[in-house]
Amino acid sequence: MKSKEELRKLDVNYLFHPTVILEEHEQKGPRIIVEGNGLRVKDIDGKEYIDAFSSLWNVVIGHGQKAVAQAIMEQLNKLEYFSPFYGFAMPPAIELAAKVISLMPKEWNMGRVLFTCGGSETNDSNIKIARMYWSLKGKDQKKKIISRNCAYHGLTIGSMVATGIEYFKMHFEPLAPGFRHIMAPYCYRCELNLTYPECGIACAKALEEIIQKEGPDTVGAFIGEPVMGTGGTIPPPDEYWPMVRKICDKYDVLFIADEVVTGFGRTGKMFGCMNWNVRPDLISIAKGITSGYFPLGGAIMSNEVYETIKGGLGSIMPFLHGFTYNNHPVGCAAGLANLKIIEEQHLIQNATKMGAYLADRLKGLYDHKSVGDIRSIGLMAAVEIVKDKQTKEQIGTMPMESTHRIEDLMWEKGVYGRAMFENIAVAPPLTVTKTEIDTIVDALDSSIAQMEREML
Repeated sequence: MKSKEELRKLDVNYLFHPTVILEEHEQKGPRIIVEGNGLRVKDIDGKEYIDAFSSLWNVVIGHGQKAVAQAIMEQLNKLEYFSPFYGFAMPPAIELAAKVISLMPKEWNMGRVLFTCGGSETNDSNIKIARMYWSLKGKDQKKKIISRNCAYHGLTIGSMVATGIEYFKMHFEPLAPGFRHIMAPYCYRCELNLTYPECGIACAKALEEIIQKEGPDTVGAFIGEPVMGTGGTIPPPDEYWPMVRKICDKYDVLFIADEVVTGFGRTGKMFGCMNWNVRPDLISIAKGITSGYFPLGGAIMSNEVYETIKGGLGSIMPFLHGFTYNNHPVGCAAGLANLKIIEEQHLIQNATKMGAYLADRLKGLYDHKSVGDIRSIGLMAAVEIVKDKQTKEQIGTMPMESTHRIEDLMWEKGVYGRAMFENIAVAPPLTVTKTEIDTIVDALDSSIAQMEREML
């Protein structure tokens, strides 16, 4: 391997990084990670860190699980790739599709899986599938997609517009048409300045209002994360999703569940929607399906959607959507091995147990004068940082000044947490132990305290 300085120079000169301040990155250079085992990763200097964010929500089984690497190698030795087009299939894709469907409640009546390379591609696929569904039912005007402020659904041309965080859209106009947004179930910063439960879940009722305003014959689907992730780890009130499902049924609107972050145990259930017994029509998965060991996602459709598309296209017209690496055999082999580990090591049960412990430990952070809110479900949590608990204003003149400082301080202490706007978030692998949670929360605690001394 090249030296640290050689790699740093090559990185700065040739590698383009997403979501960094480019000038700052050229000055500081990359944090170069070279190894991983369990919850820990090691940088090029040999220093170890606890990966308290599962890298990017996705390493749910932890680093270095040899069984997944072995499954990848075995599949590479048999067949690295063959076209998924024109009816060709590879055994791992067939088996993984059946396995994923088997993990869902039977009453969801889910039917088919199109494996993709990640979440953004999956959400784009499901948006197209929703529009095709209504077109083939003779309702060509039902094209509009409703999502929410604070939502994150990806950064492709379609999923970027569904995303409800405006920063991600700057300089990429013109935006694709046909998308609308409503308020998020963000009780701490309610856009209507209401208080739960007296609000009557107005954020859910907003869906019905916008459908009526736009015209039910023009709205095709509502897309939502069961628990909003990048927008700040926002679990909704318990009444929210059942109300949304009823509204979708009332107006013939499909519900696309974006389970990219919440799927495969993150919330303490196999899928996030299971926390509220809510049935989707289309589901987007990624991240936890392979725990990042190989790029993979999946667009899942109900039997109703599949049969409508099959019947509408008939015996002549093919389904004209797809990408080169759909149903990739190596990715699907990784997925099968990953799901086996999740089940055999009882990681979802551990997520429930350790999630409760994490939530309890985090409560103590309210003693800090800058901690305005703490939100968690399973093993995803966020601590919202404010200058004043009454006004809820941010610290500093620029967004994320305080949370970026906390992230940097945690890194210095050997723990990776993630700054997400005015929140500092943790989402450790589902293999996490109490001792590791203690280390994570202690690092977060002391880092908040130090940030306050410096900035308040």
